Amino acid sequence: MPAIDRGIERARAEIDAIVNNPEAPTFENTIVAYEKNGEDLDRVTSIFFNLLEADANDEMMALSMEASQKLSDYGTDIILNPGLWQRIKTVNDFYANNKEAYDALTPEDRMLLQTVYDSFANNGALLPEADQKRFKELKSELSGLTTRFGQNVLRELNTYEIWLTPDQMQGLPEGIIQQAAEAAEEKGRKGEYLFTLAQPTYMAVMKYADNDDVRRKFHKLYTSRNTQGEYSNLDNIARISAVRLEIAKLLGKKTYADQSLQRTMAQTPEAVYDLLDRLRDAYLPAQKREFAELKAFASKEAGKDVEITAWNHSYWSNKLKTAKYSFDDEALRPYFPLDSVINGVFGLATRLYGLQFKPNTEVDVYHPDVKCFDVVDADGRFMGLLYTDFFPRASKRPGAWMTEFRGERHEADGSRRAPYVSIVMNFTKPTADKPSLLTPYEVETFLHEFGHALHGLLADTKYGSLSGTSVYRDFVELPSQFNENYLTEKEFLDSFAKHYQTGEPIPQELIDRMVAAQQYGAAYACIRQLQFGYLDMAWHTITEAVTDPMAFERDAIAALNTFPAVEGTMTSPQFSHIFSGGYAAGYYSYKWAEVLDADAFAYFQEKGIFSPEAAKSFRDNVLSRGGTENPAELYRRFRGADPTIDALLRRDGITPEPSVALPAKD
Repeated sequence: MPAIDRGIERARAEIDAIVNNPEAPTFENTIVAYEKNGEDLDRVTSIFFNLLEADANDEMMALSMEASQKLSDYGTDIILNPGLWQRIKTVNDFYANNKEAYDALTPEDRMLLQTVYDSFANNGALLPEADQKRFKELKSELSGLTTRFGQNVLRELNTYEIWLTPDQMQGLPEGIIQQAAEAAEEKGRKGEYLFTLAQPTYMAVMKYADNDDVRRKFHKLYTSRNTQGEYSNLDNIARISAVRLEIAKLLGKKTYADQSLQRTMAQTPEAVYDLLDRLRDAYLPAQKREFAELKAFASKEAGKDVEITAWNHSYWSNKLKTAKYSFDDEALRPYFPLDSVINGVFGLATRLYGLQFKPNTEVDVYHPDVKCFDVVDADGRFMGLLYTDFFPRASKRPGAWMTEFRGERHEADGSRRAPYVSIVMNFTKPTADKPSLLTPYEVETFLHEFGHALHGLLADTKYGSLSGTSVYRDFVELPSQFNENYLTEKEFLDSFAKHYQTGEPIPQELIDRMVAAQQYGAAYACIRQLQFGYLDMAWHTITEAVTDPMAFERDAIAALNTFPAVEGTMTSPQFSHIFSGGYAAGYYSYKWAEVLDADAFAYFQEKGIFSPEAAKSFRDNVLSRGGTENPAELYRRFRGADPTIDALLRRDGITPEPSVALPAKD
């Protein structure tokens, strides 16, 4: 906390120096000076808040509430600083009225000017004094609410201990059973089995447990989290959405989505709904066919009529998938020991971009599970550090993510400051006699987060605020989702996927089954993602405060609700992406990026999946450029055309309509 306080103090002094500069405002002494502001503060907060996600304790959580409040107040004070705003507006007005001077700026300079100006204009700088005061109050309140939401999710998740008996273990994978037995023995209850709601464990239970009551219990616990008691988020989500609405109205917008989407590829709620609706219309008929087939299969297998529910869908779906394709994710685990997967995923970047990953044991790490690598380009240039953190623990939030301890930028002398990038996941831990063996889904997750990491590591931009993943929100998932396409490519799998005991490469037959099974359940998976997208948009297109969150959520997804409702269960109270993770009015971007990644990989398939030409174009126009230009232009430069939904529909086995391009406004 003293370092954060000192960082804020220094950052304020730097702002004062900009404001009190006796020279006339210029691009360099105002816009660039503002870009460089607060480096000490950024260094401290990027470390603290990244550790808060990956290795937290109660003291850090308490500090984060205090720090978040101070940082929110500081940020709002800067945005509403009249002297600073006047200098920025003066510079912006000069270039707006002087075409020759504007044309002399580089594209990156122009984007920085636009980004800085918009960051003020869209955060209350144009408001009258009374409204600015209210704006500051709302931003401060929102910071506290979102921090509390995230802490409630983590804290409640860590309270669950689910004890099962030997007769309830039928169907579960051996590794999950052994892990639960070891956990119970550590608690002094040998012969029993202790489960938590950690994501890998929960998913395994829902997919494999033969006992319907066990699956129902896990589902009810998992989906009713944060709906009652000490860690309830019901009041938080209602208030967060109301505060966001009030902020948007202060800024002259009808809804928060109208405000939030201005700096995205979509730009408007209408464009978001257009994408969601087009995908809904394409996938919903296929999803209904999937469920009819699944119900018939489950009823035949069970010898009685089976209704497909939220707690038996994964179970029966896996059995049907196995019956149709003789394919089971668990059968592939032995071919995906984590160490081999690391080599394979790193090797993908070597083959595409010439990168090498060298273990670095000299730098400090925050937990014994964390490993660090030097990343070096083909010409020997140091590109950055990569930290990997793979296993669950009580101090780590669930899910998977990429982040940076330090971002890339160019120094004053033109040299490149290398980034320090981290990828964090929650894979199944190794046991006493077995290494960590990943499912194909976990390998896909690794590929995804590694794609984000490459976006950070390969960044080569002048300004840190435009570097790496600092891009329009609906463009940020392109590199990560693009990487996922390699999961079913034989040429990639043959480079690393070998049985951990025999050393035999993954059989061609299993690869063929995995490829054949790739489209299985694609319609349901899409509809589920669309549910999240519609729910997010519902919360952020409200025009008045929500008084009953449960009823609001039920109504928001009613048209796409594929299962009978279960009383007391909800998504919103644990929906960290939109209530504490920066994806408010932005969850649609995963599907938007899917359209982009399918279209991009189709280009690689045309050229060859390891095509040097395609890889160079992707690196030069997407991975290295960050947010320095409009992403529609960057994508067009890489691909030579605007993206359409056709490749995604083909990949998922859905008959495509004639080419329909995404909106791509410059």
